Amino acid sequence: MVARLTLVGVSTIRQEIKKSRFIAVAGPVANEAAARDFIAAQSDPAANHNCWAWRFGQNYRFNDDGEPSGTAGKPILAAIDGQGLDGVVVVVTRWFGGILLGSGGLIRAYGGSAAQCLREAAKLPLIETVSVAITCSFGDLALVNARLGALPGVTISDQTFTDAGAMLSVAVPKTEADDVARLVTDLTSGRAVIDWNG
Repeated sequence: MVARLTLVGVSTIRQEIKKSRFIAVAGPVANEAAARDFIAAQSDPAANHNCWAWRFGQNYRFNDDGEPSGTAGKPILAAIDGQGLDGVVVVVTRWFGGILLGSGGLIRAYGGSAAQCLREAAKLPLIETVSVAITCSFGDLALVNARLGALPGVTISDQTFTDAGAMLSVAVPKTEADDVARLVTDLTSGRAVIDWNG
């Protein structure tokens, strides 16, 4: 399986192609609403075109914003897919410079701007996680917290106290799920309750 990547932060490039100015801005986003917000924030109403694309897993959208169909949004999406990225949005803004680029020129300009922007962006692996609820006694809590907190990729997102102990909401890398369950069972001598639907 090929590792999927996402962006660490926002990346921007500027270039001029046959007197038209292009600015490409790429960033990581967690969902469609965040992508729409990013697009709205990065689009320039004074520009001729604000074309964009985003992808989250199997979901994707793209928009040519007035450019001929298939010459802007699709090439931007192809740049995202070509670099194996996910959870990413790219906006390419164009100010027309008076010289027509033609369909091939537009595809190269939009796709090339997006690809260059993404190539220059810092990336990190996208790790698929599963949620688990771990219920343990007060006597085991400190040790479980310390050992889980030391594991790479494991995140304790919430801790709720009960009469007998605490329930931890934990995100675990999918590939490490069995090892984490074994670790918690061993640490608590089987006393902890592990609920993978948590």
